[in-house]
Amino acid sequence: MRKFPFFGYACAMRFFSLLVTLLLACAAHASPTVADEATDGFLADRGLLAQIADVGEEVTAKASALVVNAMGLLGVPYRRGGSSSETGFDCSGFVRTLYEQTAGLLLPRKAEQQAAATQKIDRTELQPGDLVFFNTMRRAFSHVGIYVGENKFIHSPKPGAKVRVDDMGRAYWARRFDGARRVTQENTAP
Repeated sequence: MRKFPFFGYACAMRFFSLLVTLLLACAAHASPTVADEATDGFLADRGLLAQIADVGEEVTAKASALVVNAMGLLGVPYRRGGSSSETGFDCSGFVRTLYEQTAGLLLPRKAEQQAAATQKIDRTELQPGDLVFFNTMRRAFSHVGIYVGENKFIHSPKPGAKVRVDDMGRAYWARRFDGARRVTQENTAP
């Protein structure tokens, strides 16, 4: 049986199951539907329909790549102030590094700064790649992770722990949920 570097066989199977679900969900959201035929005609005449579809596919591809790259870091140890897979990550360093390396977007360094610099969304709007924030230190936005789908997020949790996937429905995380944010090109540093 093949060994997986950071996690066991059962965890690997859950990861692949989650990944398949994520890819199916992304495919379902990949192309916008427009009920109004006049609007379709207007957009098609100007070549905008193809451009909109291209942007949607690009966003979906980046979100998928972000989640896949994040999953590749399962098991990397927590390190306060850390921002590399070689030495470890803290929560905001993990998020910042993934967005910079995968999407080419530079987020602020601290979790509360990341919350302030990104677009607030409702929890019901969460999509893979969005940020989820928690109050884990008796202050708002003291912890951040990346939403991966199915009410789960990946993060670098605390000293002594490693990058892992947790369920936002667990009592600990549900009580501490602070909000969700979406990273867009407009709310990142150049």
